[in-house]
Amino acid sequence: MKEVSLSGSVRANVGKKDAKAVRVGGNVPCVIYGGEKQTHFSVSHVDMEKLVYTPNVYLINVDVDGKTTRAIIQDIQFHPVTDKIWHVDFIELDPKKKVKMNIPVHLEGRAIGVLNGGRLQQIFRTVKVFALPDNMPDSITVDITKLRIGHSIRIKDLATDTLEILNAPNAVVCSIKMARGAVDEGDDEEGAEGEAGAEAATEEAEA
Repeated sequence: MKEVSLSGSVRANVGKKDAKAVRVGGNVPCVIYGGEKQTHFSVSHVDMEKLVYTPNVYLINVDVDGKTTRAIIQDIQFHPVTDKIWHVDFIELDPKKKVKMNIPVHLEGRAIGVLNGGRLQQIFRTVKVFALPDNMPDSITVDITKLRIGHSIRIKDLATDTLEILNAPNAVVCSIKMARGAVDEGDDEEGAEGEAGAEAATEEAEA
């Protein structure tokens, strides 16, 4: 997984009044926990936006007044009205301890079912992964080239040699739905059964 650096300043005081002053100054109140002690600090709102408003996930080297901690974002709080970043929790990483992260799912290739006029539906944009920090991937790539109309790819179909995916194994990641004018050139009976299974799984995942 890609690593980035983030600089912050220690907060002298902790509380609502101090947090308000931090935000007025164009910064975001933050905390790192999971190590020997918590560290309360603030980061430029502009710098934090670059990490939050992106489909990518990173391991972050947080530098607070000269001390660097390797961490990941654990939780983000947004203002209920403006959606501005309000507070960010980081968790310190231990190279020997597994952590949970939401990893993006990228679809690769042009599915046969789409070429035949079907409609691609991606249900999962991210999946929850449990792994050692150094084994965390930038993303999970799914090859959909051979996917036909009515067929689907499920969580259990994803390649996960060095990590564990915590989502339900039978949950549908993506499928090819029948569209008006679409013609599947494969086995009609198999396609019909696959479509029924995909729709049932999709409804279950959406529920």
